[in-house]
Amino acid sequence: MIVGFIGSGNMAAAMARGWAGADRDAPSTMLFTDSGSGRATALATEVGGQAIGSNAELVEQSDFVVVAVKPKDLEKIAAGIPAPRAVLSLLGATPLSKLEETFPQSTVIRLMPNLGVEVRQGVICMADPEGADPGIVEEARRMLGSLASVYELPDDRIDTATAVMGCTPAYFAAVAEALGSEGVSDGLDPEISIRMVAESMAGTAALLGRRTPFEIQVAVASPGGSTEAGLEALAAAGGADAFRRAFEASVSRMRGN
Repeated sequence: MIVGFIGSGNMAAAMARGWAGADRDAPSTMLFTDSGSGRATALATEVGGQAIGSNAELVEQSDFVVVAVKPKDLEKIAAGIPAPRAVLSLLGATPLSKLEETFPQSTVIRLMPNLGVEVRQGVICMADPEGADPGIVEEARRMLGSLASVYELPDDRIDTATAVMGCTPAYFAAVAEALGSEGVSDGLDPEISIRMVAESMAGTAALLGRRTPFEIQVAVASPGGSTEAGLEALAAAGGADAFRRAFEASVSRMRGN
């Protein structure tokens, strides 16, 4: 299976790196273009793919075309290429109806991955592909499943899902940065401090597969203990409310508000 990437930015690179390290259901070949930044050549060299001279040439050689450009560039890109066999769109805030209108002769699949695909521990939301070629959709599911857990959702819920799973790696990284920095300021080695935070986050993620968030908080926070004091400080500082506001701001931006 040959996958071509129109656009070689951060999310395209994350998917390509994930597939390069996958031991099953990965593309046999990955092709890349960019708008002149040089990223395609660098990424192709990194993952063992190939930089292609034009988007049209890339489409002609690809079974799946990952469209990873800015939404404002969609129509310009589409006008300059033949109809792809199948399109995997990574464009934010671009509904399936718009994509199908732009690529009327192609099987179109709308995706929203998060950065975890780079290490094959990602989340990918797929708009319900009703009416799409079932064989092509199944091929896509297998490839994407080597990178992430895949959730099929109604198209009108993709923006909400993006605010929950697409934006949050940046929020978690901000939390890790804050806690790791505090550890350093109180005497921990910087590398050890951030590693301990990261491993604690990974362990908590595993626990969330077995326990509710509330159960984990109760299990860690003994009455009168240090964790209880920390949770009280978070509440006083509006910690949970800050994340709610972040979610609301993300959704509002995607909806053009």
